[in-house]
Amino acid sequence: MHNFHTLAAALHIMQVLAAAFLAILFLQSGIDKIVDRRGNLDWLKGHFSKSPLAGLVPLMVTVITILEIAAGALSAIGCVMILVTRDSSLAFYGAVIAAISIVALFFGQRMAKDYPGAATLVPYFLLTLAAIYLLAL
Repeated sequence: MHNFHTLAAALHIMQVLAAAFLAILFLQSGIDKIVDRRGNLDWLKGHFSKSPLAGLVPLMVTVITILEIAAGALSAIGCVMILVTRDSSLAFYGAVIAAISIVALFFGQRMAKDYPGAATLVPYFLLTLAAIYLLAL
């Protein structure tokens, strides 16, 4: 029987779970933006109506959708790769793109003066930074 109560096993489990979490988070969000693009655009146009970014909403939604799908897909494939080969490279790059996505979302929330919305992104950002560290080991 394998001994899972080791530092190496704990690191492996944490890498798998971090990659799985980011895959679920970003694939769901990105797919929602594709499936309900009109609804997302309508809501975000209102959200950014009084900000300097008001005219850029369609472009911003497209860019964030691409980032989220890339982060989610790399994290999902990376999760499988960690399980099969113990190679965390793809999951690492997924986490980096996830962090870039969160920074972009944070910037948008701050520009829209949605400070509570921006604050809700902080735990996700911290988790993503931890994932980057874990996946680099």
